[in-house]
Amino acid sequence: MTTYAATYQRSQQDPGQFWLDAAQDIEWTVPPTVAIDESKAPMYSWFPGAELNVAANALDRHVAAGRGDQAALIYDSAVLGTVKTYSYKKLLSEVEKAAGALAELGVVKGDRVIIYMPMIPEALISMLACARLGAVHSVVFGGFAPKELAARIEDATPKVIVTATGGIEPARRVEYLPNVSQAIATSAHKVSYVVVKAREGFQHSPENIDQAGAQWIDYDAATQAAAPHAAVPVLATDPLYILYTSGTTGKPKGVVRDSGGYAVAMQWSMKNIYGVGTGETMFTASDVGWVVGHSYIVYAPLIAGATTVLYEGKPVGTPDAGAFWRVVAQHGAKVLFTAPTALRAIRKNDPHGEFIKSTPMPTLKALFAAGERLDPDTSRWIEDALAVPVIDNWWQTETGWPIASNPFGLEELPRKIGSPTFAVPGYDVRILDAFGEELTEPNTEGNIAIKLPMPPGTLATLWGGDERYKSSYLDAFPGYYATGDSGFKDDENYLFVMGRTDDVINVSGHRLSTGAMEQVVASHPAIAECAVIGVSDPLKGQRPSGYVVLKSGVDIAEEDLRKELIALVRQDIGPVADFKDVAVVAALPKTRSGKILRKTMRQIADGEEYVVPSTIEDASVIDDLLDVLRG
Repeated sequence: MTTYAATYQRSQQDPGQFWLDAAQDIEWTVPPTVAIDESKAPMYSWFPGAELNVAANALDRHVAAGRGDQAALIYDSAVLGTVKTYSYKKLLSEVEKAAGALAELGVVKGDRVIIYMPMIPEALISMLACARLGAVHSVVFGGFAPKELAARIEDATPKVIVTATGGIEPARRVEYLPNVSQAIATSAHKVSYVVVKAREGFQHSPENIDQAGAQWIDYDAATQAAAPHAAVPVLATDPLYILYTSGTTGKPKGVVRDSGGYAVAMQWSMKNIYGVGTGETMFTASDVGWVVGHSYIVYAPLIAGATTVLYEGKPVGTPDAGAFWRVVAQHGAKVLFTAPTALRAIRKNDPHGEFIKSTPMPTLKALFAAGERLDPDTSRWIEDALAVPVIDNWWQTETGWPIASNPFGLEELPRKIGSPTFAVPGYDVRILDAFGEELTEPNTEGNIAIKLPMPPGTLATLWGGDERYKSSYLDAFPGYYATGDSGFKDDENYLFVMGRTDDVINVSGHRLSTGAMEQVVASHPAIAECAVIGVSDPLKGQRPSGYVVLKSGVDIAEEDLRKELIALVRQDIGPVADFKDVAVVAALPKTRSGKILRKTMRQIADGEEYVVPSTIEDASVIDDLLDVLRG
């Protein structure tokens, strides 16, 4: 039996003991004696009665162990051209003072604090300062529209907002303070304080903004004057943070992450999935506003005693498609973690991988991708170029850490292109039909669900909404968490995630996966990225329609490309797919975390009412697509 197989079997046969053993790698003020509380099933909780402080696990214990001079955080700002390194001792000092400043504003254990920040050290420091106090942080992506920020203020009811004067994009500066002011003014909940980190080159400051009834305070002055604050022990079951999932309508869904289970999961996953340990460097090219940033920029690397890179820049344009490789090489990263959409953007700008060839990266051992399905063509391209394992890992905001992955740190398993390999130890992943019956026949696509209880570190509930949590995730298939994704397992038990369940279309009675069609379309050498959606058809119910972005420098007639793509889909999936519609577009609409907005595209194509999600990266892309989608 392989190391993975034995570990996975142990996690399923005796999950309580498995996770109690894992919990020994965390520092507790009251150690756990019981792993899981099943008394309120299907609302499970981990390590009841145990106490800890997550920030102390991320900082204090490493300084106490004599590693205070080791690099904890490397802030690399491509937009400013600066690099700053914080040792564990220095980062602890900054967090102690930030916690002290929040405490002087009356923030205590259980209070909420919204953090609305760009990718600067103070974002990470503020998160850890909240954790140090036992306060619950909710990071809202910097630059979110006032309406969306107001909705999160109303739901989380924070005492304080921590923000900055603005964020810096390659071609512009985004002023944050007008958004904060407007959000506070329109929110039914009134925020007491706004703490502002000043950055050079912005028009607005606390002095010239409408303060909307709150007291506005300078971050630097407040933290420098504050007394360092000690870590406050909290229950393992107390919330660490609220993270709102991207939605298009209605009240936002605030995923609640617990403290103890999450700390254990972060420590375990760093070692066993990512293979990064004490003193090693991880570069996660994400944003702290997303779950990947929470888990693998902030908490997991620091809990594990590693060095984390906070990168303020883009995969292309700051200044070029070699940006990520420069960061890996300069800081000696062992692992790079990014989104497939970033890899596709790099490939579009550097199709022959010239920047990779010209940048020696001897420390890089693996590249991990999550956020969108990693299409096989991009996977092969980047693996050939980097000559290191490229590992697709699949998870969600709700789960907080990977559901399925090649467990690189535990045992590197044979990889299959297009698959995130196997379920991670702790997750019991099943394929269910529409009635909740398990589909055991290999290669049979169905609903991907996780048998309850899920492992530590996954969502505890939705903020202020246990019943909404149950109705959103648990009621569809009693005894299971419904992921909302469709997929299958092959004859060797490899998991294939094909897309959201609403991306399965019905063409003349045949249920077909648009994800499978996308994989075929993306394999064409001219295509940088693509989306296939199902649009209404009066004769066949639905028909697939493809939208493709070409690689830089490609010159091909659209009609020739259409014929070649139709032939590819007929060859790989069959005439039953009825794939005939292809449009070349300049860009696809995406969220800031890299997910293509297929549902919005489908709604526009079908002439339905649609709402552009607040998480969209560039709303003008939708405007440019309207005529094409409605055509």
